[in-house]
Amino acid sequence: MACRISELVLGCRDPEALARFWCEVLDFVVLDREDDGTVEIGPRDGFGGPQATIILSGEAVPARGKSRLHLDVNPTDRDQDAELERLLALGARPADIGQTGREPWHVLADPEGNEFCLLRARIDPV
Repeated sequence: MACRISELVLGCRDPEALARFWCEVLDFVVLDREDDGTVEIGPRDGFGGPQATIILSGEAVPARGKSRLHLDVNPTDRDQDAELERLLALGARPADIGQTGREPWHVLADPEGNEFCLLRARIDPV
């Protein structure tokens, strides 16, 4: 037997706002809300499918410093340039982590500054 990633947990100041952003980016929906403000988002078919869910957990003071984990996303229905425009319109912003400008990906930050990369390859939706 092996394990598989079922959930990713992201500490954030405003779980509701970040849930809206990531639901738009990933075409996810809100699956659950806890009394403590935690929001779980995921694919429309819910928990346990081929895609991990994301739990947005409220923290008054999120951890400082560079995270050792980040998300990579690929467009599913448009080319990379069109997806970049869409993500920027949703509230993502370019992030400079020392890239040369010749990379085939874009480094972005979500509205709370969490870095993620937009890759070039277009992949089929799950």
